[in-house]
Amino acid sequence: MEKMMHSYIISGDGDAARSRAREMAAAALCESSGAKPCRACRHCRKVFQGAFPGIHPDVALVERAADKSGKLRREITVDQIRALAVDAAVLPNEADGKVYIFPEADTMNIAAQNAFLKLLEEPPRGVMFLLCAESREKLLETVQSRCGEIRLAGGTAAPENERARGYLEARLDRAELLRCCTAMEKLDNAQLLEVVTAAEELAVKLVSDRRELLALEAFLHRAEEYLRLNVGPKHVTGYLSTYLPDGK
Repeated sequence: MEKMMHSYIISGDGDAARSRAREMAAAALCESSGAKPCRACRHCRKVFQGAFPGIHPDVALVERAADKSGKLRREITVDQIRALAVDAAVLPNEADGKVYIFPEADTMNIAAQNAFLKLLEEPPRGVMFLLCAESREKLLETVQSRCGEIRLAGGTAAPENERARGYLEARLDRAELLRCCTAMEKLDNAQLLEVVTAAEELAVKLVSDRRELLALEAFLHRAEEYLRLNVGPKHVTGYLSTYLPDGK
């Protein structure tokens, strides 16, 4: 994790902040001696595989938990931060370090933030914390002062998220789907891979029919596999243009 701080607050639009956190997690674990993330080493591939935050065992989410009834709690609690402190002290599974991503860091209650402050003051070796926050002001000043700051301009959604949303919305209309995929032919392999992985994440929010969601996830996962095998973007966008929900 050379040249990177042990903790950052990424403030801005939720999707854009999570996308940046994923990039930073990959960069932190990347094995490349050149530009990071390289997207080619074993650690980068696992971070970028599938829905956010990937499948790397050394990248974990810290988010609101469900209560006994299964309903999502409104806050991240102090007990969760205490459990995090215990887990952070455990050696990584595969990489040289570990990364913890808070998709909604501004939902930590005050007690949780005070407990987290102790981790920021004495962070375990090789551990990075990435705090995504749409409302940075909800974080204690003492927490803010111990983190690097990344402000995403205007809270604008990342380009790959906009393209992914456009693709998912176009899937219901054959002509729109073809236009959308044709426009993406100009992207390179890495850019198209970002769009596909973003679409996998957004599909959970935008597709309400469970049966279609499962079919769409399998379809997008195959596109992701093609790209990781270096199949050209033109061929992959051609494949993406063939999707239509059952019965359409």
